[in-house]
Amino acid sequence: MLIGLVGKPSVGKSTFFKAATLAEVEIASYPFTTIKPNHGIGYVKVECIDKEFNAQCNPNHGFCINHQRFVPIDLMDVAGLVKGASEGKGLGNQFLDDLRGADVFIHIVDVSGTTDSEGKQVLDASYNPLNDIELLEDELNKWFCNILMKVWKTFARTTEMSKAKFSEAVAKQFSGLKVKEDNVKDVLLRMNLPEKPTSWSEQQTINFAAELRKESKPMIIAANKVDMENGEKNYKLIKEKYKDYLVIPCSADSELALRQAAKAGMIEYIPGDRDFKILKELNEKQKSALEKIKQNVLNKFEYGTGVQQVLNSAVFDFLKYIAIFPASANKLGDSKGNILPDCFLMPPGTTALDFAYYLHTDFGKNFIKAIDARTKMAWGKEHKLKNRDGLEIVTR
Repeated sequence: MLIGLVGKPSVGKSTFFKAATLAEVEIASYPFTTIKPNHGIGYVKVECIDKEFNAQCNPNHGFCINHQRFVPIDLMDVAGLVKGASEGKGLGNQFLDDLRGADVFIHIVDVSGTTDSEGKQVLDASYNPLNDIELLEDELNKWFCNILMKVWKTFARTTEMSKAKFSEAVAKQFSGLKVKEDNVKDVLLRMNLPEKPTSWSEQQTINFAAELRKESKPMIIAANKVDMENGEKNYKLIKEKYKDYLVIPCSADSELALRQAAKAGMIEYIPGDRDFKILKELNEKQKSALEKIKQNVLNKFEYGTGVQQVLNSAVFDFLKYIAIFPASANKLGDSKGNILPDCFLMPPGTTALDFAYYLHTDFGKNFIKAIDARTKMAWGKEHKLKNRDGLEIVTR
């Protein structure tokens, strides 16, 4: 699973990335600060099951604070997009090529109106950020369309003549972009297109490519810089116009400041929470900065800074992944004594047998049953797992 951060230059993508990963990336208010994609590890927040067993976990990967488990995910911050990227303008070709492996996009939008379409500063904050959403949609749709149009006439005719399964053929053509056959089937069902692809009009083909992009690369809008002067007003305008999108108010600067303060031992802060606790004496400047974040962000918006909520929504709401804990009702620790050391993110529809194979091929081949760590009930191989299940795989 890979989550891609997208948007025009200078909207705060790198700040969001650094806040989510605490990675050392270059941040500046000029276009194309990010040239090569930054890859890093972010975390989704899951209520740990350790509390139910009156225990404290010791994660092998990620971390746990006050029984809130943070499970690692892959994040990628790519070069900023400008109008014409699908035709190679700016860093367009590189930008789009970098995005091929992403499963979901987080569109970072500067809702303060202080950067224009190319990421340049607008001193009077008069730029309309709704334009950025339209621009990105258009460029991503053209990207898919260009790939399809290059081969369309031959492709459509060949699939009809060979009686090949159209959805399978399209998925194969777009396999490098992680398009699945089910994505194609869902789009065809929704659009009610003519049965023969060769009879599609040019506009129908363009619309098909656009819908395929939306289906296979879903997108969340992170309304960044919402705490600035025009931020909240523009955020509400975006929510009103783009009702089909999930739009989350966000302040990446505030999240970065809180995480850095927590890392330095100044405060206790759990990412995603709407409060923090001061741990040591601070100077007036530090106190003022933290109080400003509390008043303008944490006390004002439902999801606090929004950064953690955006990541959780991408993984759990859009991709529908579930968090699974390998656990035995009789023994929570591994051979080294680590309590509940692992938590894995699994795709929707994962069965007990799927999970056994994920842990190790031999577990799958020799699967007998799975045992629920909470209830001690036995599950068969076809049992579908749900979020926060804890289970032990029993093999022969």
